Amino acid sequence: MIDKEMEEAINKQINEEMYSAYLYLSMSAYFERIGLKGFANWMYVQHKEEMDHAMKFYRYLIERGGSVRLYAIAEPPHEWDSPLHAFEETLKHEKHITECINNLVDLAERKKDRATFNLLQWYVDEQVEEEANDEEIIQMLIIVGDKGNGLFMIDRELAKRTYTPLAQEE
Repeated sequence: MIDKEMEEAINKQINEEMYSAYLYLSMSAYFERIGLKGFANWMYVQHKEEMDHAMKFYRYLIERGGSVRLYAIAEPPHEWDSPLHAFEETLKHEKHITECINNLVDLAERKKDRATFNLLQWYVDEQVEEEANDEEIIQMLIIVGDKGNGLFMIDRELAKRTYTPLAQEE
């Protein structure tokens, strides 16, 4: 049985992950609207991955005999000044999620909850990847700017991203 404080913290993280999915779905719609279908695809894949992250926590709570609580999801923004601005906000958000995961790791350590600590190591690694991906795209956007052929080359590259569901055992 999972500790009640840890259970509550994971339930809050489920909400954070679902908000992330909601945010990226909103960004996908924004990119569709401004005609950048590759960017839209990248964000849509990101949306699906964030739902996987939420569901990984969801399944974990159930496996540990915890109670899942689904809180209201806040409304995300729906407009950004530019593709660069959207990705800067994405990086800012991922840094927030990294902080949330680190706080969960700290709690698991305090509680000596080795099972949760082990689960969280996957998320720690995932956050390193998330931030690196965002930083790479931001650097490309800084180099090419928000208009012109360079932007369309990035769009074409981002269109290649595909969704790979998490394996059930992960």
